[in-house]
Amino acid sequence: MIEGVITIRNAREGDAKGIAEVHDAAWRDAYRGIIPGRELERMIARRGPRWWHSAIVRGSRLLVLDFDETIGGYASYGRNRVPSLRYGGEVFELYVAPEFQGLGFGKRLFETARKDLSEHGYPSFLVWALADNERAVEFYKRLGGLNVRQANERFGSEIRARHAFAFG
Repeated sequence: MIEGVITIRNAREGDAKGIAEVHDAAWRDAYRGIIPGRELERMIARRGPRWWHSAIVRGSRLLVLDFDETIGGYASYGRNRVPSLRYGGEVFELYVAPEFQGLGFGKRLFETARKDLSEHGYPSFLVWALADNERAVEFYKRLGGLNVRQANERFGSEIRARHAFAFG
């Protein structure tokens, strides 16, 4: 019998490389065909292990899905970056490596971030998702998110719609 331990915990300095690997794979999987290729690769390149190490050292709220010491996903969250919207918190990113998707780990990461946001005074929060990222849009709808706003985001010369989903 093979047993594995799966935990969701706060990121540690040694997790930076694993988070970067999840980021790269999950972004390519989620955004290929949505974000123009050159722009997508530029965005991915900006978030290497050094960037993630810096985020961890700065004390960013960053959870990881740890599967037997392999990082399988992450969530970053904190105060809402759009003060004109009446929601206190925001889940900035939630990504699960392609090989860990469809197993409920995204929901577990989301619920852990939700609980932490609430415990730190943010019972209501937003999550933004590109409208063309149907998996993400359906994921947040299934979790009870209400589409409260649409905005546009530029990727090189192309513009994509994105939705803000509200919780709480």
